[in-house]
Amino acid sequence: MTAEIAASLDVRPEVKAFFEPRTCSIQYVVADPDTKRCAIIDPVLDFEPKSGATSTGSADDILAYIEQQGYSLEWILDTHPHADHFSAAGYLKDRTGAPTAIGEKVVEVQKLWKAFYNWPDSFPTDGSQWDRLFADGERFKIGNLDVEVMFCPGHTLCSITYLVGDAAFIHDTLFIPDGGTARADFPGGSAKALWHSIQRIMALPDDTRLFVGHDYMPGGRAPQWESTVAQQRRENTHLVKAATEEEFVALREGRDRALPMPKLILNALQVNIRGGRLPEPESDGKRYLKIPLNVFPNVPWGD
Repeated sequence: MTAEIAASLDVRPEVKAFFEPRTCSIQYVVADPDTKRCAIIDPVLDFEPKSGATSTGSADDILAYIEQQGYSLEWILDTHPHADHFSAAGYLKDRTGAPTAIGEKVVEVQKLWKAFYNWPDSFPTDGSQWDRLFADGERFKIGNLDVEVMFCPGHTLCSITYLVGDAAFIHDTLFIPDGGTARADFPGGSAKALWHSIQRIMALPDDTRLFVGHDYMPGGRAPQWESTVAQQRRENTHLVKAATEEEFVALREGRDRALPMPKLILNALQVNIRGGRLPEPESDGKRYLKIPLNVFPNVPWGD
């Protein structure tokens, strides 16, 4: 941990969570209480797979909250291209003009999924769908708050954590302790890389607030999204069972083999690697999703 990170942990940003029940996703507004400037992290564009209908209710609720609080939106941030919901980053940029950002390794994810969808060479895999691509250790501001980017691959090739004062937005690396850790079997995922990313997060001070990207409410409890480093070390069901890298990789890979494929992955990735934008309208003015058939017949989560 750098001295700059240690100093920033004395700063406590305001954090508001928005739980989206259909996909069990958590969206965040993180704000500087002094300047009233804020960022949105991992916003959801609503999608009904049975009808193909999209809507903006979840994103509009966030904008209404920002207006109510008197905040000024400075950033729209993604932690990674999500496999279970559409990102509303594109919609929010169009509504507000605020810049969008993601980790720089997203270009590797774009290359992977461009091949799966057999998209033409004209589709750019340079991350230009976002306004800024962050490198590991890069710093930027939300108002007067310093933000540091931590590269945390494993769940995906390009996952990042945003460290804002005493708050870390850790996406799908860890869940709330009774939920364990995130799967690592997507294309480009790695249980070994996930272990090292978790260790990096666990090296933060004990009282660092950790905000997760999903909560699947084990045992039917109410949704939760906030824990601490100390709590995760003490209680996380996977970390308690697997104290070494070898044990963790065996546990994670074994669990991943038993998990079903996310219902929306083939829909969501073609939107989310475009920066949260739907495909362009075709000649009839309508937009279409493209679903590749038999691309993953031998992958466990494709069964």
